[in-house]
Amino acid sequence: MQTASLALDRSVNLLDTRRPAGSSPFEKLRKTAGRYALSAAGPLAMSGAHFLGAVLVLHTLSPVHFGFFSFAMTIVPFCVSAAAALVGAPTTIGIRKRGHVDAAELATFQKANLVLAVFAFAVVAASMLMSGLRPGASLLFGLYGAAMSLRWLGRVHAYATEAPARPALSDALYGTLLVAGLGALYLLDRMTMTYIAVVLFAAAAGSLAAFDRGFLARQFMPSSQGRLADYAPVWRDLTRWSILGVAATELAINAHAYFVTFFAGPGAFAVLALGSLLMRPVAVVLSALPDMERPAMARAIGAGDFARAFRSVKEFRTAAAAVLLATTLSAAALLIWFPSLVLKQGYDASSAAAILAIWVAIMAVRALRTPDAVLLQAAGEFQSLARIGTKASLVSLAATLALLFAFGPVASLLGIVAGDVAMTAGIFAKTRGMRLAHG
Repeated sequence: MQTASLALDRSVNLLDTRRPAGSSPFEKLRKTAGRYALSAAGPLAMSGAHFLGAVLVLHTLSPVHFGFFSFAMTIVPFCVSAAAALVGAPTTIGIRKRGHVDAAELATFQKANLVLAVFAFAVVAASMLMSGLRPGASLLFGLYGAAMSLRWLGRVHAYATEAPARPALSDALYGTLLVAGLGALYLLDRMTMTYIAVVLFAAAAGSLAAFDRGFLARQFMPSSQGRLADYAPVWRDLTRWSILGVAATELAINAHAYFVTFFAGPGAFAVLALGSLLMRPVAVVLSALPDMERPAMARAIGAGDFARAFRSVKEFRTAAAAVLLATTLSAAALLIWFPSLVLKQGYDASSAAAILAIWVAIMAVRALRTPDAVLLQAAGEFQSLARIGTKASLVSLAATLALLFAFGPVASLLGIVAGDVAMTAGIFAKTRGMRLAHG
């Protein structure tokens, strides 16, 4: 077992070995494409696994159960975003100021990460219980949320130490375990919410094996180095703003998921979740690529090289647009030529098309905005982002509630569009000032 683990470490380290950069335009294009391909491969593997899992749930269980599954796939990413804000943000600041994260800081963040995992467990389990799922399955989904939160610091640490192959391998391992587990449940006719939660938790826990062994040992057996109390000034000066920004952003972009599930039931949310499911590759890429781009932009800003940071924004936006285009075409093809794959009895095809069109608009706005938001994170503008997110969340909450009660669940999605547009306008105004000052 130890020999296999050492072999995995050597293989991953070999993948992370850097080749000298070429100077020709073709060489630069090849290098940029390779960098994004490696970083996007893992998230796309996860997205593909989630898509296959959702299709199996959709065709095996009732719309209510599909609504439960989709709701879990909405809450857990929120916990992951919280992990990125609470441990990823201070890591980025350390890189910008010193070019690295020291051992004592990392030890403190790992202890904070354990506390966060307990919090994620409680939030996910309580939310699933409140939505009407049975206690046993709710607790298992809580464990899944905790494991996904824990693994995110591993991703952040790997990118901070310039080892991008590890998170890619971890994501691929997660996707493989998830597809294998859900496939086995389907073949054995054991597709229940409890077993599905067990497979999700096992896939998340198993994917930790791709990270550095020393990092994992310190994560689960904390050393005396770095005290949890040392996180207090980090919270006071930085992460209270970044977590406020994440909470406000969650309200702005996912208010419909909570309102529709709690007011109209998981069955009503299941129809809306179809569009989210079809556009999931874009969402996963937009949440994963910042882990690679944020430290790169932070290093550039720390070195005073704003031109390089702005160039990263442009490259990030181009990559996001490419994923958006490919996902939109694939989703449209599925609805037009293979509707039975994503629709079953009880789902209206015309409503599904309208929902997909709204989701494409939502994802287009997010693909446009996310690179600039990551630039502001790299520059340490978490307080500004929190203010922008809070204003956008108020727009989203008001519009979503009004549209839900006036016109129903499908129209409530337009409230999310309003919130996303408000957030994008605020972020663009902030980065425009940065470009004028440093462009």
